[in-house]
Amino acid sequence: MSETTSASESIFREAGAIMEGHFLLSSGLHSPIYWEKFRILEQPRYTERLCGMIAEHFRNRDVQLVAGPTTGGIIISYEVARQLGLRSIFAEREGAARVFRRGFEIVRGERVLVVDDILTTGGSVREVISEVTRRGGQLVGVGVLVDRSDGNLDFGAPLFSCLKTSVPTYRPEECPLCRKGMRLVKPGSSEPESA
Repeated sequence: MSETTSASESIFREAGAIMEGHFLLSSGLHSPIYWEKFRILEQPRYTERLCGMIAEHFRNRDVQLVAGPTTGGIIISYEVARQLGLRSIFAEREGAARVFRRGFEIVRGERVLVVDDILTTGGSVREVISEVTRRGGQLVGVGVLVDRSDGNLDFGAPLFSCLKTSVPTYRPEECPLCRKGMRLVKPGSSEPESA
């Protein structure tokens, strides 16, 4: 286990951000483990340390702008940009895509680091990358707090994660937790999902 992975896992455990049960992920998949990023993001000291790992990894890559998706990605984008002395922007959902609004601009050829919180399927990251390239930006890399994708994703640029983990995910129709009758929880909601 690398020093970065060990330090990152310690931060997540200390913050109480690793939850066990039966969870509905934003990707639509089910999982027995949920990484509650807001236990990290509510504590500036944890956010600063983890974002510092991302910033340090990309410090000498000539990054000019940091971008992330709403919601958790806003905080991560801001903190990584702050540590690199750069601007931070975020992409908001608009229909099936994410777009930069609020007057956010990307100069043609600007070197952009895309950041996010938890990487599972890569959907949010791909949406931000699509908007970056549509606006003429050049993707320099992707940085995330946790990579739970099993290394199956290629964004066409280097990927750095503070913590890589292999946690099973299931399509709802194949979920063994559903077959056991375990209560399905949608994180961020006090109500169980009906499965």
